[in-house]
Amino acid sequence: MHGSVDLSGSAPDPKRQLIVSHARKRFVSEGYAATKIEPIAREAGVSTATLYTLFGGKAELFAAVIDDAAEDFARQMACVRAVEGDARLTLTSFAEAYADFMGDPFVRAVFRLVMAERPRFEAVALRFFEKGRAEFGATLIGILVRLSETGALKPVQRPSWAAGQLMGMIEHPVFFVPLVTGDEVRMRRSNAEVVADAVETFLARHGA
Repeated sequence: MHGSVDLSGSAPDPKRQLIVSHARKRFVSEGYAATKIEPIAREAGVSTATLYTLFGGKAELFAAVIDDAAEDFARQMACVRAVEGDARLTLTSFAEAYADFMGDPFVRAVFRLVMAERPRFEAVALRFFEKGRAEFGATLIGILVRLSETGALKPVQRPSWAAGQLMGMIEHPVFFVPLVTGDEVRMRRSNAEVVADAVETFLARHGA
């Protein structure tokens, strides 16, 4: 889930991919302020001059890392859309992907960075969050409408509300609790347990 994406449509540059991959690890583990360009270039096997030619500086590199992660999650959603099965299987597949997204330390790192340096990275971070939530929200709404039409769920009058209920049951334990308590604190429940509980609760209300 760490490949770089060239949005221009041309073949991705292997050097650029490698730099983004190593930069992502550094930003997640060290934060923006403490991350240095030189170690990233060294780990990627390129000169500092080459890195600056490709990205211009640390801020541009960070923006590239965020955009790359957003594309990763979009590809992840494409796989979820392809899942066919009963309501439990389909909703579990979605919920697992969403839990992976919201539980990714990089997502929390971006959120913390926005809070710490909002004026500098607000546009980049909002693009990341809006793309992620739009991808997941639109995917789940489509799933709920399809399952409702086939009789696998009760008729869903407001799919966006129902989608928000399922997503909310996942967001709180895998994103907001670690955000407040810190990544070092071990969750009481695994992502798989959170997903199972959320899907069970959702089906108890909406299942046919």
